[in-house]
Order: sequence, then structure tokens, then C-alpha cells
Amino acid sequence: MMVMENLRMAIASLKANKSRALLTMLGIIIGIAAVIAIMTVGNSVTNTVSSSMQSMGVNNINVMIQSRKNEPEERESGIVFGAVEHSKEMTERDYLTDEMIAGLLEEFSDEIEAISASEAVGSCEVKNGSASANVTVTGVSQGYFAANEKTMLAGRLLSAEEATGARNAAVVSSEFVDDLLEVSYEEAVGRSFSCRLGEQQVQYTIVGVYEQVDSATAMMMGLVGTECYIPLTTAQQFNHTENYQNLAVVGKVGVDADALARKIETYLDGHYRSNRYFEVSAFSMSAMVTAMADMMDTIVTAISVIAGIALLVGGIGVMNIMLVSVTERTREIGTRKALGATNESIRMQFIVEAMIMCLLGGIIGVILGVAGGILASNLMGAAAAPSVGSIVISLLFSLAIGVFFGYYPANKAAKMNPIDALRYE
Repeated sequence: MMVMENLRMAIASLKANKSRALLTMLGIIIGIAAVIAIMTVGNSVTNTVSSSMQSMGVNNINVMIQSRKNEPEERESGIVFGAVEHSKEMTERDYLTDEMIAGLLEEFSDEIEAISASEAVGSCEVKNGSASANVTVTGVSQGYFAANEKTMLAGRLLSAEEATGARNAAVVSSEFVDDLLEVSYEEAVGRSFSCRLGEQQVQYTIVGVYEQVDSATAMMMGLVGTECYIPLTTAQQFNHTENYQNLAVVGKVGVDADALARKIETYLDGHYRSNRYFEVSAFSMSAMVTAMADMMDTIVTAISVIAGIALLVGGIGVMNIMLVSVTERTREIGTRKALGATNESIRMQFIVEAMIMCLLGGIIGVILGVAGGILASNLMGAAAAPSVGSIVISLLFSLAIGVFFGYYPANKAAKMNPIDALRYE
């Protein structure tokens, strides 16, 4: 009964001073809205990027050659130098070879589904009358399509003969056909196109058309384009290369990708043990997803804490207005005490009033924050993901601010001498 009475008086007091109450809640509203909006955008971006990375295959393992770090070195002077990377240009002997790939497939035949290798050739503009398309040409092995799933709309993927025979076959995207050829996907198969790569004019024959799906991550980073895949041997012949700086290993279903990555790294270290300048690094896509999510969570939390400073400022504003309210209602407090109100009931009256003010500010802030977060996420091309947990925590925190910053004014009101309060003008 006492709680309901305190609620009724708190609401009546806020209604009597609507403008002042709204201005007092402004700091709480801004703080809560900022935190909710930041966390909504952060969750949206994290989920979108994680989804994009997982679509590449959680069983995928990236294997790459990187500069070897020196061990910390102590000079005679006693100065200790930390680990630093060697700076040396890679030569053919430093790259991964076909023999190493064959060795991996033989050593881990029960765990590896396929190994993907790729070779960037370059970008070119393909023209067909007034129509044109900017195309990135990449040489790929057959295993590439096991590591990077593509939905075929017409034709086929590169065959084993094309992959090893340096054929000028190409798998192009649906966007390439729509923008350039303006025919059906089935009719595009078998057609040829030419483009200038470096100093050479090269002609390719289309053997397949895949569905191009631009991920939200690519759109946010401005990486949207169309990619054309040619046989890896064709790309190596064009670039005059034989070996690889990085590979993608596709683990079989049920295989622990992190454990397999460690095995692959240990196996290949045997080939690089005598190499003073370079070493092998292998890491799974799942580990990358986890690391990226942890990094995003840390960034979002840090920014949210900074935005939360507005809540403290808002809390100080609440305490200031509550002190003013106590002064204005001194005679009311004296009258209530004269009629038998206890110190506890007076204290609770003003604490409840501060809590109601902060809770209303929190609710308005949550609504604005969710709306702002959804709008920002949509503009970035990410699916909005408001966090229910952050909303609940924000509302509880706003109530806590009401209790914390409302206690001092409430306690001051509770300790008033009724006689002095009744005499107050």
C-alpha cells in the first residue's frame, strides 16, 4: 500500500512539473540511447561479418608464409631487443610447392577434403559495344570451389583437364552476363570475351556462370565487384610463377579445424626449419570468427562505457533537481511529519520519485536507441540485431542511478525537523 502511495505521489509531482522533469531526464535519455544504439550497431556488424566468414566454411584453414621473427636479442651492452620481423623479399624457394601440397594430402588424407590455391592475375575492363564491366581475374585450383561454395546457374565449374592444362576457360558471374552480354545464362556458356591484362590481350571462353551474391561485409567495405575464375595453371603461366604464398585447406565434416591447423603447421615447419627468413602459419576460419567477435565486443564495450558517461551526468542532473524539489516542498514535508509520517516513508517518497524519473528517461532512451541503431545498421547494409540483454541492463542501470543519485536529496528531506520545516517560507 505504501509503495503504491509513493508511486502515486511521484507521478503527480512529475506531472506538475512536466518541462522540468523532461529536461532533467534528458541526460538519462541521451546516455541510454547512445549505449543502446552503439550496441545494436556493434551486434549487427559482428553478426553480419561472422555470418559472412562462416559462409566461407568454418572447416577452412588458411595456410600462409610469413616473415620469421627474431628471438629477443641481448647485446654486450645489456640492452635487450624485442622480437622483430626479418625484412627480405621472397624468392621461389620460400613459397609453398606442389610437392608440399601433395605431401599434406597424403599425410592427412583422413582429415582433408580439398586444398584450394589461387593466383591473382589482375583487373581489366571488358567491353561489348557500349556495355562494359570491370572484372577481377583470379586463377584457381579445383579445390577452390570446395573452400568457396558457388551456386552454378548454367554450365559447370572448371574441369580437372582445364585446371591442369593451362586452358583459357573461365567461370564468370551472373552480374558479368547481365551487365555485359545481355543474354540468358545458358546462352552465355560457350561465348568468348577478351580483356587486356598488363601488356597482353587475352581471350577466354565461358564454361560456367555462377550466382554472384554480394555479402553485407563486402558492401560495407566497398569491395563489391565481379570476379572471373580461370584455371590456376593458366594464371601461373601468365604470371610466370609456379608456387604459392598461401593456401586454403578444407577439413572434412566432423574434423576439429583448430587441431588440424596445428598439425598442418607442425608438418610444414619441417620444410621451413632451415629457412632463416620465413615460416608457416596455419589458422582456422572458426578461430578467426571467434577472434573477430571478441575484438568487436571489446570495441563496442569500450565505446559504450564512454557513452555511459552521459548517464552519470544525467544522474547528477537528477540529484540537483531533486534537491531543488526538496527545498520547494519543505512545508509539505513538515506537514507530513507533523501528521505522523516516518523518516523512512519520507525518504522512500523521494527515492521512488527519482527512480520513476530515471526509468521513464531510460524507456525513452531505449526506444530512441533501438530506432537509431536499426536505422544505422540498415544504412550500413547489416541486419539489425538489438540486444535484449543490453536493453534490460540499461533499464536496471537507470533505476540504479535513480536510487544512487536520489538517496542524498531523499535523506536530506527525511532528516528535516518538522517544526523548522513548517516555519519555512
